[in-house]
Amino acid sequence: MANNNKIVNQLRALVLLTKTEEQVARTRISQARTDAVRRELTQNADNAAARTIEITEALRSLGGVPDVVTPALGRLSATLKATFEQAAPVEEALLSDLSLEHQLLDRATYVKVLAEQAEETQVRRLAAKLIGAHQATVEWLTVVLAEEALGGPAALVATPVQKVAGGVARAVNAPVRFWTSTVNNAVDTVKHAGEETSDRVSAVTDRAAQLTDAVRETLTAGRSASLRRAEQIARREGNKDAAKAARSAREELGDVSADELPIKNFDQLSVGDAVEAIKGLKESHDIRVITRYEETHKSRANVVSAAQTQLASLAKEAVGVDA
Repeated sequence: MANNNKIVNQLRALVLLTKTEEQVARTRISQARTDAVRRELTQNADNAAARTIEITEALRSLGGVPDVVTPALGRLSATLKATFEQAAPVEEALLSDLSLEHQLLDRATYVKVLAEQAEETQVRRLAAKLIGAHQATVEWLTVVLAEEALGGPAALVATPVQKVAGGVARAVNAPVRFWTSTVNNAVDTVKHAGEETSDRVSAVTDRAAQLTDAVRETLTAGRSASLRRAEQIARREGNKDAAKAARSAREELGDVSADELPIKNFDQLSVGDAVEAIKGLKESHDIRVITRYEETHKSRANVVSAAQTQLASLAKEAVGVDA
């Protein structure tokens, strides 16, 4: 009976956590990059709801009474989680999801051992089923995190707030930061140039003034023109880091010309040919460039899905997950 009491307590905890898992999956649906991921998250949420029912039935079979507060607590927990994680980068939200899945997996494993000792066959089978489900979800989240680590595009898209929190907005602000940094460097040079000649100080000051004018010029132009202008000037000035930052910002916005794409004549390819070409991409950067460009210009669902699948393949390889 002591073991059964432990099982009952764990099943109650699993009901709460599984309800939270369901609600989290449903909040993630709006962040899905592709229809395939959207369907997968919807299925995950539905499966979690079904598991909640199974756990509740097992709880009743052991004489435990599921409290009516638990489902509400699960929904509240998920709502609070979704609210607070908006202030953190998307990877922190995913790590939080992964932590939840690990707890579900660990508790299910514990219940399985308890059920074996108590000779509760039905509960043991349920626990084994839960273990399989959570192992699969842990693997999926691990791959999604690896996609994000590789530079994306990950299966889940950050919300606007998470983009800011995660620093993705720096891509849009790259020209401003580039100019600001250059101006600051010029000012610092003036500040620390006490032993330099007055001509040198004057030259640096003039340069800073020119750059300040350039800031105004850049900001009054369109975003695309700003980025291209920043990249051109950075290359002219020999600032490779700034040029790379501006280029990355353009790529993030899908603002690249067809001849800059890693796939030749990509604009002229049919959906089928584009999908086949994407399968040959081996660098996450190239996949990201193609995805952003496709999403911005044509937004062909099958092409975006193919890019996502190819990135997932690279991510699985990176974390040692079988494809």
